[in-house]
Amino acid sequence: MAQEGMLLVYTGDGKGKTTASLGVALRAIGRGMKVKYFQFIKSPERTYGEQLALRKLGVETVQLGIGFTWTKTPEEHREALAIAWQTVKEELKDETTDVLVLDELNNALAITRFPIDDVLPLSEVLEAIENRPKRMHLVITGRSAHPAILDLADLVSTIDATKHYYAEQDVKAMKGLEF
Repeated sequence: MAQEGMLLVYTGDGKGKTTASLGVALRAIGRGMKVKYFQFIKSPERTYGEQLALRKLGVETVQLGIGFTWTKTPEEHREALAIAWQTVKEELKDETTDVLVLDELNNALAITRFPIDDVLPLSEVLEAIENRPKRMHLVITGRSAHPAILDLADLVSTIDATKHYYAEQDVKAMKGLEF
């Protein structure tokens, strides 16, 4: 019997949202499911440990962003978000995908430094989520998940920042732990 796809959301200010999505992806890969992994903020100009590992496992992994919002101009980010959304909108129609991960989509939707609703319209995102293939499991990560996405979700895990060496020890991002 075919199972209905679930919407899993990992949000909050703590570290581990992407890592949680990777756990889901790894489990699905182990069960022979087709997994695709799209990252909204991370840039294809850099390499990331999860990207390297997933590609070794044969998972389509695409970085759609251009980095943190403060590293480029608003127009550069708006252009990247527009292209990202068009790409992902098509992926959300793919009947052959079992698990689709939209890493940092929440972060993208929460941008307030410049307007994004015309290039990443929340109404279109919600409609595409609701109209995805019935069997497709969808995983969305990132801080500041929109309440409308939380309402649609079958699972919401909020990851709190209890303690982190960034703040307490002024340690920078480490290879293998953060990227």
